[in-house]
Amino acid sequence: MFFKDIHIRIKIIILVTIFLFIVIIGKVFYIQVIDYKKLNKYATSLWSRNLPLAANRGIIYDTNGIELAGNITTTSLVLIPNQIIDKEKVAKDLSEILNVDYEEMYKHVSKKTSIERVHPEGRNLSYEIADKINSLGYDGVYLVKEAKRYYPYNTLLSHSIGFVGIDNQGLSGLELIYDDYLTGSDGSIKYFSDAKGNSLSMSQIYEQPTSGVNMTLTINYKLQEALERELNVAVSEYNPDQALGIAMNPNTGEILAIASRPTFSPSDYQNYTVEEINRNLPIWMTYEPGSTFKIITLAASLEEKIVDLESDNFFDGGAVTVGGATLHCWKHGGHGNQTYLQVVENSCNPGFVNLGLKLGKETLFNYIDLFGFGEKTGVDLNGESSGILFNVDKIGDLELATTAFGQGVSVTPIQQITAVSAAINGGILYKPYIVKSLNEPETNSVILENNPTVVRKVISDDTSSKVRYALESVVARGTGHNAYIGGYRVGGKTGTAQKVKDGIYMSGNYITSFIGFLPADKPEIVIYIAVDNAKGITQYGGTVAAPIAKNFLLSAIDILDIEERTDEIEREYLYTDKQYAEVPNVVGMSVKEAVKLLKKFKVEYSGSGETVTYQSPSANEKVYEGETIRLLLTE
Repeated sequence: MFFKDIHIRIKIIILVTIFLFIVIIGKVFYIQVIDYKKLNKYATSLWSRNLPLAANRGIIYDTNGIELAGNITTTSLVLIPNQIIDKEKVAKDLSEILNVDYEEMYKHVSKKTSIERVHPEGRNLSYEIADKINSLGYDGVYLVKEAKRYYPYNTLLSHSIGFVGIDNQGLSGLELIYDDYLTGSDGSIKYFSDAKGNSLSMSQIYEQPTSGVNMTLTINYKLQEALERELNVAVSEYNPDQALGIAMNPNTGEILAIASRPTFSPSDYQNYTVEEINRNLPIWMTYEPGSTFKIITLAASLEEKIVDLESDNFFDGGAVTVGGATLHCWKHGGHGNQTYLQVVENSCNPGFVNLGLKLGKETLFNYIDLFGFGEKTGVDLNGESSGILFNVDKIGDLELATTAFGQGVSVTPIQQITAVSAAINGGILYKPYIVKSLNEPETNSVILENNPTVVRKVISDDTSSKVRYALESVVARGTGHNAYIGGYRVGGKTGTAQKVKDGIYMSGNYITSFIGFLPADKPEIVIYIAVDNAKGITQYGGTVAAPIAKNFLLSAIDILDIEERTDEIEREYLYTDKQYAEVPNVVGMSVKEAVKLLKKFKVEYSGSGETVTYQSPSANEKVYEGETIRLLLTE
């Protein structure tokens, strides 16, 4: 019995021993095979150090490949405190070169850390300063390459592109929205050191940084430059509180140019106010649109067939009473008897009140909803507002009447241009967008691509055609005449909206606007300009905003290579207007014959003789009457 018990105990001990061996072997296997990488990483981290190499952010291009935001290589200071022997001397020399307090620099060189960045004084150093530091030759003092964001055109497109912080992190605009894509993966130079931080004689390992994803915008740099230039001129000439512009392809929703004033420099954003930096006015600002909103009332009226522009008439006595309130026309005494086409040309408030009342609140506000007002367009920019509309249940005849001519509602410029694009492009409401694609930097393969997005069909092709015709007539014969361009079909609508403060309309303070497009029969580009409280000029959309839009469209004609036309609506001139005239062909004629034909112009001669052999401008060009025609004379 005794030997039997011993035998059992021996078996138990053997089994336990075998079990322990199995556990030990399993643990060793786990450590050597399964957990090797993790433990090796821990071990390596005890004696390896990394000098950081910042990655380039993705480059932002315009639609034609012009770089709008790129990178430049700079140098930054990195310290390894354990390698610095004479901390006092190193701190003294570095503080003098960087113009930093000695005590502050001493804290850096003495810090109990493996690697210490001198921030921000040691970041993005100039070549001269970096060279001075490098010439010291101190152990533990390193200069590493670092990428810095670079905006080659300074303030151009600044509110939309945004800016980055000192660590290249996106802080506003597209830089913030697409930061995860634009930010690359940092690399490093890995070296090995002992416990005291002294470098070991082992080869360094270079881990290459990976650049961020590139971005292509729908923006056309040349159009953007033209828009920025015209806004600068407006600011210089009128000293407005604010000004803005936005251009769009009405057939796709692509934003071609967008800008506002005041503006800012993304490279120097610290010197601007939060308001100047964050207010991207074309998508953020809300205000009563004024008469540009009449385009929506016009489109709804034509779609519902409650009016015929040519055959139906309206008498404007200068004012109309609705809901106990008197609503005036801008022209004292009114326009008298008009066709409804003339109502549109003259921007006659009582005429549009009549259209609004005919439509009724449910129908008009249904179209306002269909055109996208009262909600965000969904444009891929941050800070968009949704505007303010009347609650349909609380609308009476007065609210209906004022809405019909653009008063009492609050909209954004991006809503305005998106809605008008639908009114003139055949009736399709598109979602506006500014980012065309995101591309892998090495292969340029597309990671993300935006395409035109149809929101809904709003009006018929036939209605849209009539709207285009009416708005072309506004420019040729009505309030938009200052946007007329001879030889090109331009459509548009003026707007003059009195500003509201604390629920009260301000005296002599208006937002003047103009929305225009060309060619009027088949639009390729639409532009919206708004100027807030222009000084030194009578504040009307036709006198302030329309000429700005015209100058922009003149640039767009060349940039987009829009062909000249001969079938535009002939302009009706006011006595104060400069008039276009076609230059006759006088080459081959005698001087006397040429002068008779050129009686509308000034004539200058060069050369000698009696026969015209060359003329400038050339025959059939349209120029203002009174302009100079130069003739070359020979025998």
